[in-house]
Amino acid sequence: MQDNSVKPNLKALFSITVIVGALGYFVDVYDLILFSIVRVQSLKSLGYSGDQLLNYGVLLLNLQMLGMLLGGILWGVLGDKKGRVKILFGSILLYSLANFANGFVHNIEAFVICRFLAGLGLAGELGAAVTLVLEILPKEIRGYGTMLIATVGVSGAVVANLVAKLFDWRMTFIIGGVLGIVLLFLQMRVIESGTFKKVENLKVSRGNFFSFFTNWKRFIRYMKSIFIGLPIWFSLSVLITFAPEFAKAIKINGTIHAGDAVMWYYLGATIGDFTSGFLSQYFGSRKKVVFGFISVLTVMVIVYLLQNHISTTTFYIICFITGLPAGYWAVFVTISAEQFGTNLRATAASTIPNFVRGLVVPITFLFQYFVYLTNVKASGAIVGGLCLLVAFISLWRLDETYNKDLDFLEE
Repeated sequence: MQDNSVKPNLKALFSITVIVGALGYFVDVYDLILFSIVRVQSLKSLGYSGDQLLNYGVLLLNLQMLGMLLGGILWGVLGDKKGRVKILFGSILLYSLANFANGFVHNIEAFVICRFLAGLGLAGELGAAVTLVLEILPKEIRGYGTMLIATVGVSGAVVANLVAKLFDWRMTFIIGGVLGIVLLFLQMRVIESGTFKKVENLKVSRGNFFSFFTNWKRFIRYMKSIFIGLPIWFSLSVLITFAPEFAKAIKINGTIHAGDAVMWYYLGATIGDFTSGFLSQYFGSRKKVVFGFISVLTVMVIVYLLQNHISTTTFYIICFITGLPAGYWAVFVTISAEQFGTNLRATAASTIPNFVRGLVVPITFLFQYFVYLTNVKASGAIVGGLCLLVAFISLWRLDETYNKDLDFLEE
C-alpha cells in the first residue's frame, strides 16, 4: 500500500493539460471504435454482403491499425524532437479531417484511404497526452492523471454507439471529425512540459526510434512493455468486434449487434480503467494490479468461449464483465511511458500502445487462419491463449515503475 505521508495538491489533476488530454482521448476512442460499430451498416450501404462483410471488415480494421502502427513511430519521434504539444495538435488535426472525409466515401478504395489516414492521426494523441501529464504532475499523483485520461477516453466508445443509433453511419464519422476540430481550440491553451524543455537544447539524442533496437536490455524492456497490452486488443478486436460471428457459433437466441457489444464492453472498460488506476496508486504497484486484471480477463475469455444457447441479454452482460478486467489500459500506458528516459519517453508512449494496436493485424490474420482450420470458437481459444501467455511472461520480467523519478535520460 502506498505511503500517504505525502499528499500533493489534487487540484493539479484538473489542469487544462489533463482536461485536454482526457477529452482528446475521448474523441480518439470515439473515432477508433466507430468503424467496429458501423462496420456492417457501412459496408452494406456500399453494396457488399455475405463473406465480404467479414473480409472487408478485417481489411479496413487492419489498414486503420497499420496507420496507427506507422503513426506511433512518426508522432513519437516528433514528440521527443519537437515537443509534446505540437504533436498533440498535429495528430488531432489529422484524424479529425480524415474522419470528417470518411463520411463522404462511396467506394471501398476511398474507405481504405480514410481509415489509414485516421489511424495515422489517432496514433499520436494518447502518447503525447500521457507524456505531458506524467511530466507535469507530481510523481505521487501522476497515476491518477493517466487514470482520468483513460477513464474519460474509453467512454468515447459508449458515446460512439449511442450516436450511431441516432444517426446514419456517415453522420457519425462527420460528428467525430467536428468534435476533434472543436478540441483544437482548447488544445491551444496547453503549455509544453518543463521536463522536455530541460533537455530541448542539450546535445543528446532525442526521439531516435532505432535506439530501442541497438541496446539489448532496452529492446527487451520495450518488447515486454508492448506484450503486456496484447490481451486488451485481443478481447476487443476478436471477441467483441466479431461478436456477431461468435454469436452464431454460440447459437445465441436472438441477434447480436457489434455496436452494442462494443458499448457494453467499453462500459466495463471505463469502470476498469478507473479502478486499475486507483488501485495502482492505492497499493503503490503497477505490476500487481496488471497481473490481477490479466488473470481475471483470462477467466472471462474462457467464460465467453464456453457459452452455448444463451440469450442476448446474457451475452451482453458477459461483454460488459469482459471489459472490466480489460480496463487496465490506463496502467499499461503509464508503465510504458515510465519505463524510458525523457529523450525517448514520447516515442515510447506513442509507439508502444500503437504497436499493440498494430498487432491486431497478425492477431486477426491468425484468427482467420485458425477459423479456416477449425472453427470460430476454437480459433478464439487458440489466439487468445497465445496472447494471454505472452502477456503473463512479459509482465513477470518487467520492472516496477510506481513512484519512479522520470527526470532521467536514456544513454
